[in-house]
Amino acid sequence: MRALAFLLLAAAAPLAPQSTPEVPTPPDGETPASETIGIAPDPTTRMTVPVSIDGRGPYAFIVDTGAERTVISRELARALALDPGAPATLSTMSEVSRIDTVVIPSLGVGRRTVNDIHAPALSRSDLGGDGLLGIDSLQSQLVEMDFKAHRMTVRPSSWGETDWRADGTTIVVTARTRHGHLLLTDATFDGQRIHVIVDTGSQVTVGNAALRDRLARRGRLGAMRPIQLLSVTGGLVPAQYTIAREFMLGNAGVRNLPVAFADVDPFRELDLTDRPALLLGMDALRLFDRVSFDFARRRVRFLVPGTSAAWSPLRLAATEP
Repeated sequence: MRALAFLLLAAAAPLAPQSTPEVPTPPDGETPASETIGIAPDPTTRMTVPVSIDGRGPYAFIVDTGAERTVISRELARALALDPGAPATLSTMSEVSRIDTVVIPSLGVGRRTVNDIHAPALSRSDLGGDGLLGIDSLQSQLVEMDFKAHRMTVRPSSWGETDWRADGTTIVVTARTRHGHLLLTDATFDGQRIHVIVDTGSQVTVGNAALRDRLARRGRLGAMRPIQLLSVTGGLVPAQYTIAREFMLGNAGVRNLPVAFADVDPFRELDLTDRPALLLGMDALRLFDRVSFDFARRRVRFLVPGTSAAWSPLRLAATEP
């Protein structure tokens, strides 16, 4: 059994936690159109949501669209006396290792419940929270992250999407799926066409060696400096950090996007070693007002904010038809 958890941490100024809004209970016999869950930025600027485990909680789990499996902290697993599961092979940014798992009888996100999850157990200090909410808990769902309002809306994909067109420019990108992940192919990095995996569990955007080498050969690689990245198992990953002059995702253009280059295992797991590829982290996603992931329909939408000083690095074009 193999589990992917593509999580990177880096130093960042902590943000004030947001309160969790109450979700009104619909009248008997009615089904809510969607469920809104309070979403709070954690100290590394990733996003956490409250979840329940076997009716207990809430516990703060990081929303991680880059993780194939839901992960729980060892400390919380011990406190809940969860039964052990079969060991799993965990692929992280720094290593591939055998990790003990525990059985989560039921995990609730809003009013939705996923049963019998065999979750790898890692240290809370490495995770940065009580756990990671991976794509195994989000399949068939539409997940919308509203960064301005600090909330996440979860609903079945079959219920349809919220109309964003009145709120500003919306970029829609059709994705492919690879090992359950949404793979975006309508993207370029300094003129080089690339494959993109959106990774809400990573604070920084990471490119692979194939992308770095292509840019170097074309003379489009900027000045680089060495940094170290920290993975969920506590391992350090050496990387080279630079600024992309232009990153295009669909018809949205982002200038001066920081990116770390490291030929890490997730690219191998997704068969992206030899093709220029990028793990798009929270540093890039937070440039948008909202981002939604429709796993069933394989669609990702990005809402571009209005003109502001913070938005000056961006060049935008085209709107949703």
